[in-house]
This record gives sequence, C-alpha cells and structure tokens, in this order.
Amino acid sequence: MNITLRQLKVFASVAKHLSFTRAAEEMHLTQPAVSMQVKQLEGQLDIPLFEQLGKKIYLTEAGEEVYQYSRSISQQLDELETVLANLKGLEHGKLRISVATTANYFAPHLLAAFCQLYPGVNVILNVTNRQTLLAQLSDNEVDMVIMGQPPAGMELAAEAFMDNPLVTIAPPDHPLAGKKRVPIKELEKEMFLLRESGSGTRNAMQRFFDEHGITITTSMEVSSDEAIKQSVQAGLGLGVMSQDAVQLELSLGKLAILDIEEFPLMRHWYLVHRKGKRLSAIAEAFKEFLLNDAAASLGERFPLLARAGRGKR
Repeated sequence: MNITLRQLKVFASVAKHLSFTRAAEEMHLTQPAVSMQVKQLEGQLDIPLFEQLGKKIYLTEAGEEVYQYSRSISQQLDELETVLANLKGLEHGKLRISVATTANYFAPHLLAAFCQLYPGVNVILNVTNRQTLLAQLSDNEVDMVIMGQPPAGMELAAEAFMDNPLVTIAPPDHPLAGKKRVPIKELEKEMFLLRESGSGTRNAMQRFFDEHGITITTSMEVSSDEAIKQSVQAGLGLGVMSQDAVQLELSLGKLAILDIEEFPLMRHWYLVHRKGKRLSAIAEAFKEFLLNDAAASLGERFPLLARAGRGKR
C-alpha cells in the first residue's frame, strides 16, 4: 500500500463535507484535482470509499473506516508539529485559533498585541458561529477558541478572561432611550430581533426572560450581529447583544443602550480548548497572555472592555 498524506488529507476533506466542491475550496484545489486524489487513493486501497446516490455522495463502510484513520493520523501529525515547535521555542510557532463572531470585534486586536511580543508566530484565525466552534473543538481542528459560555457535556478546559455584558440596544430616538431604570415588564411591549437558534447570546437572553416571566415578541430572526445592528437602526425592533459588538455604533450615535432593570446580563468570554490537549509553547504563551493581559491590551481602543476585564485574574 503506497498512499500519501496528501491523498488522505484530500479524502478527509471530501468525507467531512460530503462534497468534492467544498473540499476543493477548503484545500485550494480544482475539483478535478480533488477527484483525482480520491481516485488514486481508492486505486491504492482497491476498494470504493464513496458511493453516489442521485446528486449526493455518501461514505461506504470502507470510507468510514479510512476517514477515522485519516483523522487519527492528522491528529498525530499535529501533535508531532507541537512537539517540534516546543523544541524550537517561541520564535516560529503556529497558533490555530477560532473565535465566535461577536468576539471578532476585539479578538484581532488581542492577536495583534500578542504578535508584537512574538513576531515570528504564524496565526491561523477563523471567525465562525458557535456550532462550528464546537465542531472544531470536537474534531481537534484548532488549538483553542474564544467564545461565550462553553457547553456542558464536552471534555473541555475553559477559563474566563473578560466580562461580556449583554445589553439592550435601540435606535437613539426610541421612546425608552435616555430613561432611567426602565421596568423590565416594559419590554413585553417591544419587538425583538433574535440571533439564530443555538446562538449563545440568544440562549442567554431566552433564559433570562424565562426566569423573569417575560414574554417577548419576535419580529425577525437573523444570523449575524451586523444584521441585528442594521435592523435595530432601521427601527425593526430592539436587540440584545454583547456590549463589545456595539462600541463603534455607540460612539457614532447610531445606537443607544437602554437602561433596563436587571441589565446588563453579565456573561464572560472564555478561552476554551480540549481537556488534556497538548498545547504548543506558543499556544501556552497566548493562553497566559490572554488570562493576564487581555484587558490592558484593549485599554485604549476599547475602554469599556478594559474596565469590564479588570479583576478577572
């Protein structure tokens, strides 16, 4: 058997997406090149790994087995890379990190500050939703992630490094804007814009309103914080969002934070990785940097975040 690592990597990408097209995009290859790699692998193994039914492809029983082994081999290679990076020290390490979409408003600034300390580090940053973050952790595709409340039931190590207050946002000319300590019951008269089902912000919001016996009316469900901000500015309803995500709009006078009783909802930002994962020297350095210096690093650009982060360590 004379198979190559490249064949296994291409096959694993096709198996993960069950799509030659998406695998080609992920691997930065043409679709014919992906198909050729898979055919060569099947030829070496002398057994089909995929079957096509209609327009969809599925893994065969042999394909399922090869997929599991390919993932195991990939993880062992990643561990080898970590061991070698540790031997080289902190000058040439690679950091693979994914962040929740809301955290993208400040995470790049943290990474920039970290890279100034370790200019040789190679950062691979992915910004995505909560569901994908959890899948990446489960598949051991990243060193660590920055996200809101980690889920129960997964073998994860999580440490809070900064507060993440959730606030109620409205257009500046909203009747409740500027009023003090608005009773929470007043929110039942308002329309709300929600993130998609499964969003950490939406989960926290729904738990809070349920605990306080508040029934809210939803005007729209949207899949991004940017869409919520634009929709609130257009007068389509109120939103509950991380304060981190609206600092620019607040400074420009495009949005207002309502002073509602029991708000803000205080959550935290967490640094999360697989429990027992062997972190590289550069990943350990980033972890220490985040837990000890995140708020100070954001101080000038994000004064509200810096104040929120004080006292976390």
